[in-house]
Amino acid sequence: MDPATLIGFAVSLVALFVFMTMEGVDPTALIFLPAIVLVIVATFGAAAASQTMDDLKKLPGWFKMAVMPAKVPPPTDQIQILVSLAEKARKEGLLALEAQVKQIEDEFLRRGLQMGIDGTDPEELRAVLESEIAAKKGEDKVAAKFMNAMGGYAPTIGILGCIVGLMNVMANLNNPETLGPMVSAAFIATLWGVMAANFWFLPMGAKILRVSELQAAQMELLVEGITEIQAGTSPRAVRLKLTSLVPPGAVKEAA
Repeated sequence: MDPATLIGFAVSLVALFVFMTMEGVDPTALIFLPAIVLVIVATFGAAAASQTMDDLKKLPGWFKMAVMPAKVPPPTDQIQILVSLAEKARKEGLLALEAQVKQIEDEFLRRGLQMGIDGTDPEELRAVLESEIAAKKGEDKVAAKFMNAMGGYAPTIGILGCIVGLMNVMANLNNPETLGPMVSAAFIATLWGVMAANFWFLPMGAKILRVSELQAAQMELLVEGITEIQAGTSPRAVRLKLTSLVPPGAVKEAA
């Protein structure tokens, strides 16, 4: 799991546990299986109902994107690769890159360079790559919307659990000694709904959007580098232009 995501989840839960302890509430009261099953399973079902079957097949990747470390190489590493390719292309021509391109791990960069080597029109090359970036952003937004939908449904489903619990309370008014625990159990469902939405689902949606932004920025950097290499720009100019697209903090960290 991404350390930042893990820390965020842990801090939220610890804060809740500390608050419950200070209020004199036993934190183990949260371990109430009926409420957990209702909130988690029903929330997932409600969100899944708003998607297509093709979307649901992507769920493992969506959850992985939400909690795992972002696969975004440092921009300075990418710049160095592009500058070295520009140096070779400047000295030996674009065709000299063909053997080296096959060894590049980044599929987007490899495909873009191959199009440039094949003589694709510069404007068409840029249009194709930018369309791919736009398509990826669109798919990532669908993933984020799914997580946000779960964050929207969870509190309401928690209230449903509370209502069911209170119905049980009303059916047992002739047993006053059991009413306290039953009312407490009813409100635990509401707590789980609000907690799941604000501690997990909504932050996961925001995490997906942030990772998408970072990956799109990297791809846009590669597009600029590919087009400059295709145009035969000098390595120094390529470095200066690409560095200007990187946040100053990232440049300083790599310096």
